[in-house]
Amino acid sequence: MPEEPAHPGRTVSGGPRHTVPVDVHLILRRDGEDGPQILLSRRAGPVYATGLYHCPSGHLDPGEDMVQAVIREAREETGVLISPEDVTAAVTVHHRPPVGTGSRIGVFFEVRRWSGQPAVREPDRCDDMGWYPLEGGLPEPMVAYCRAGLDAYRAGLPAAVHFQEPGDPIPYAPEGPDRTLLLPGPPGGGRGPTPSS
Repeated sequence: MPEEPAHPGRTVSGGPRHTVPVDVHLILRRDGEDGPQILLSRRAGPVYATGLYHCPSGHLDPGEDMVQAVIREAREETGVLISPEDVTAAVTVHHRPPVGTGSRIGVFFEVRRWSGQPAVREPDRCDDMGWYPLEGGLPEPMVAYCRAGLDAYRAGLPAAVHFQEPGDPIPYAPEGPDRTLLLPGPPGGGRGPTPSS
Protein backbone atom coordinates (compact mmCIF):
# COMPACT_ATOMS: atom_id res chain seq x y z
CA MET A 1 0.00 0.00 0.00
CA PRO A 2 1.46 3.43 -0.92
CA GLU A 3 2.62 5.62 1.91
CA GLU A 4 0.41 8.64 2.61
CA PRO A 5 2.11 11.96 1.84
CA ALA A 6 3.10 14.16 4.77
CA HIS A 7 1.12 17.07 3.32
CA PRO A 8 -2.51 16.43 2.26
CA GLY A 9 -3.17 17.36 -1.35
CA ARG A 10 0.38 16.57 -2.46
CA THR A 11 1.88 13.35 -3.76
CA VAL A 12 4.95 11.61 -2.34
CA SER A 13 6.94 13.15 -5.21
CA GLY A 14 5.90 16.63 -4.02
CA GLY A 15 3.64 17.51 -6.94
CA PRO A 16 -0.05 18.37 -6.54
CA ARG A 17 -2.58 15.57 -6.55
CA HIS A 18 -4.82 15.31 -9.59
CA THR A 19 -8.40 16.07 -8.56
CA VAL A 20 -11.59 16.11 -10.63
CA PRO A 21 -15.19 17.15 -10.01
CA VAL A 22 -17.75 14.36 -9.59
CA ASP A 23 -21.09 14.48 -11.40
CA VAL A 24 -24.09 12.24 -10.77
CA HIS A 25 -26.51 11.27 -13.56
CA LEU A 26 -29.93 9.67 -13.12
CA ILE A 27 -31.07 6.92 -15.48
CA LEU A 28 -34.72 6.80 -14.44
CA ARG A 29 -36.02 3.73 -16.26
CA ARG A 30 -39.48 2.31 -16.88
CA ASP A 31 -40.95 -0.37 -19.14
CA GLY A 32 -42.79 1.01 -22.17
CA GLU A 33 -44.91 -0.70 -24.80
CA ASP A 34 -41.90 -1.05 -27.12
CA GLY A 35 -39.23 -1.70 -24.51
CA PRO A 36 -37.38 0.26 -21.84
CA GLN A 37 -37.72 4.04 -21.66
CA ILE A 38 -35.60 6.60 -19.81
CA LEU A 39 -36.38 10.10 -18.62
CA LEU A 40 -34.46 12.91 -20.32
CA SER A 41 -34.67 16.67 -19.96
CA ARG A 42 -33.60 19.58 -22.17
CA ARG A 43 -31.21 22.07 -20.61
CA ALA A 44 -32.24 25.72 -20.76
CA GLY A 45 -31.06 29.14 -19.70
CA PRO A 46 -27.49 30.34 -19.12
CA VAL A 47 -26.05 26.86 -18.48
CA TYR A 48 -23.53 24.61 -20.22
CA ALA A 49 -25.05 22.75 -23.19
CA THR A 50 -28.28 24.76 -23.21
CA GLY A 51 -30.84 23.37 -25.67
CA LEU A 52 -29.43 19.82 -25.44
CA TYR A 53 -31.03 16.75 -23.89
CA HIS A 54 -29.40 15.13 -20.89
CA CYS A 55 -30.17 12.82 -17.99
CA PRO A 56 -31.21 14.64 -14.82
CA SER A 57 -27.84 15.34 -13.23
CA GLY A 58 -25.75 17.57 -11.03
CA HIS A 59 -22.69 17.90 -8.81
CA LEU A 60 -22.03 16.68 -5.31
CA ASP A 61 -22.67 19.20 -2.56
CA PRO A 62 -20.07 19.47 0.23
CA GLY A 63 -20.30 16.53 2.63
CA GLU A 64 -22.69 14.63 0.35
CA ASP A 65 -22.14 11.12 -0.96
CA MET A 66 -23.04 10.08 -4.52
CA VAL A 67 -26.27 8.32 -3.61
CA GLN A 68 -27.49 11.30 -1.58
CA ALA A 69 -26.59 13.56 -4.50
CA VAL A 70 -28.50 11.65 -7.17
CA ILE A 71 -31.55 11.39 -4.87
CA ARG A 72 -31.42 15.15 -4.20
CA GLU A 73 -30.96 16.03 -7.88
CA ALA A 74 -33.89 13.78 -8.82
CA ARG A 75 -36.13 15.52 -6.30
CA GLU A 76 -35.01 19.04 -7.27
CA GLU A 77 -35.14 18.55 -11.04
CA THR A 78 -38.02 16.11 -11.52
CA GLY A 79 -39.97 15.97 -8.24
CA VAL A 80 -39.63 12.20 -7.90
CA LEU A 81 -38.73 10.66 -4.53
CA ILE A 82 -36.18 7.83 -4.46
CA SER A 83 -35.09 5.58 -1.60
CA PRO A 84 -31.37 4.79 -1.28
CA GLU A 85 -32.01 1.05 -1.61
CA ASP A 86 -33.47 1.66 -5.09
CA VAL A 87 -30.30 3.32 -6.44
CA THR A 88 -28.05 1.03 -8.50
CA ALA A 89 -24.63 1.94 -9.89
CA ALA A 90 -24.70 1.63 -13.69
CA VAL A 91 -21.76 3.32 -15.47
CA THR A 92 -18.77 5.53 -14.67
CA VAL A 93 -17.49 7.94 -17.34
CA HIS A 94 -14.19 9.85 -17.27
CA HIS A 95 -14.99 12.89 -19.40
CA ARG A 96 -13.09 15.86 -20.76
CA PRO A 97 -15.21 18.56 -22.44
CA PRO A 98 -14.11 20.34 -25.62
CA VAL A 99 -13.74 23.62 -23.73
CA GLY A 100 -11.47 24.21 -20.75
CA THR A 101 -8.62 21.98 -19.63
CA GLY A 102 -10.02 19.85 -16.83
CA SER A 103 -11.70 16.47 -16.79
CA ARG A 104 -14.44 15.10 -14.57
CA ILE A 105 -15.91 11.81 -13.38
CA GLY A 106 -19.57 11.13 -14.10
CA VAL A 107 -21.34 8.33 -12.25
CA PHE A 108 -24.60 7.15 -13.83
CA PHE A 109 -27.15 5.51 -11.52
CA GLU A 110 -30.10 3.40 -12.62
CA VAL A 111 -33.39 3.71 -10.73
CA ARG A 112 -36.43 1.60 -11.59
CA ARG A 113 -38.63 2.35 -8.57
CA TRP A 114 -39.66 5.76 -7.24
CA SER A 115 -42.71 7.71 -6.14
CA GLY A 116 -44.26 10.74 -7.81
CA GLN A 117 -44.70 11.82 -11.42
CA PRO A 118 -41.67 13.39 -13.13
CA ALA A 119 -42.18 17.00 -14.18
CA VAL A 120 -40.06 20.08 -14.85
CA ARG A 121 -39.30 21.55 -11.41
CA GLU A 122 -36.57 24.01 -12.41
CA PRO A 123 -37.95 25.88 -15.45
CA ASP A 124 -35.00 28.29 -15.40
CA ARG A 125 -32.69 25.33 -16.14
CA CYS A 126 -34.94 22.92 -18.05
CA ASP A 127 -37.65 23.58 -20.64
CA ASP A 128 -38.69 20.04 -21.63
CA MET A 129 -38.83 16.60 -20.05
CA GLY A 130 -40.09 13.28 -21.33
CA TRP A 131 -39.73 9.53 -21.65
CA TYR A 132 -37.71 8.21 -24.59
CA PRO A 133 -37.02 4.69 -25.87
CA LEU A 134 -33.61 3.52 -24.74
CA GLU A 135 -33.09 1.68 -28.02
CA GLY A 136 -33.49 3.64 -31.23
CA GLY A 137 -35.38 6.62 -29.88
CA LEU A 138 -33.03 8.92 -27.98
CA PRO A 139 -33.74 12.58 -28.73
CA GLU A 140 -31.42 14.99 -30.50
CA PRO A 141 -29.55 17.10 -29.90
CA MET A 142 -28.07 15.35 -26.86
CA VAL A 143 -25.00 16.17 -24.78
CA ALA A 144 -22.18 13.94 -26.08
CA TYR A 145 -21.01 13.24 -22.52
CA CYS A 146 -24.45 11.90 -21.60
CA ARG A 147 -24.63 9.87 -24.80
CA ALA A 148 -21.27 8.23 -23.97
CA GLY A 149 -22.65 7.09 -20.62
CA LEU A 150 -25.87 5.81 -22.19
CA ASP A 151 -23.92 3.96 -24.91
CA ALA A 152 -21.94 2.13 -22.22
CA TYR A 153 -25.15 1.46 -20.27
CA ARG A 154 -26.96 0.05 -23.32
CA ALA A 155 -23.93 -2.17 -24.03
CA GLY A 156 -24.00 -3.49 -20.46
CA LEU A 157 -20.50 -2.15 -19.78
CA PRO A 158 -19.41 -0.56 -16.49
CA ALA A 159 -17.30 2.35 -17.70
CA ALA A 160 -16.19 4.60 -20.54
CA VAL A 161 -13.59 7.25 -21.28
CA HIS A 162 -14.92 10.23 -23.23
CA PHE A 163 -12.11 12.72 -23.80
CA GLN A 164 -13.15 15.37 -26.30
CA GLU A 165 -10.68 17.54 -28.18
CA PRO A 166 -10.82 21.36 -28.52
CA GLY A 167 -13.29 22.20 -31.27
CA ASP A 168 -15.35 19.02 -30.88
CA PRO A 169 -19.10 19.65 -30.77
CA ILE A 170 -20.77 19.60 -27.36
CA PRO A 171 -23.80 17.75 -28.79
CA TYR A 172 -23.52 14.14 -29.84
CA ALA A 173 -22.90 14.02 -33.59
CA PRO A 174 -23.18 10.60 -35.28
CA GLU A 175 -21.09 11.86 -38.19
CA GLY A 176 -18.50 13.53 -35.92
CA PRO A 177 -15.40 12.09 -34.27
CA ASP A 178 -16.11 9.15 -31.95
CA ARG A 179 -14.39 10.02 -28.68
CA THR A 180 -16.02 7.25 -26.63
CA LEU A 181 -13.88 4.36 -25.43
CA LEU A 182 -16.14 1.71 -23.91
CA LEU A 183 -14.45 -0.32 -21.17
CA PRO A 184 -15.43 -3.90 -20.35
CA GLY A 185 -15.53 -5.19 -16.81
CA PRO A 186 -13.61 -8.20 -15.55
CA PRO A 187 -14.74 -11.69 -16.58
CA GLY A 188 -17.54 -12.98 -14.39
CA GLY A 189 -18.78 -9.50 -13.49
CA GLY A 190 -15.87 -8.69 -11.18
CA ARG A 191 -16.82 -11.05 -8.40
CA GLY A 192 -13.92 -12.06 -6.22
CA PRO A 193 -13.11 -15.61 -5.18
CA THR A 194 -16.00 -17.59 -3.78
CA PRO A 195 -15.59 -18.22 -0.06
CA SER A 196 -15.19 -21.86 0.86
CA SER A 197 -18.20 -23.38 2.56
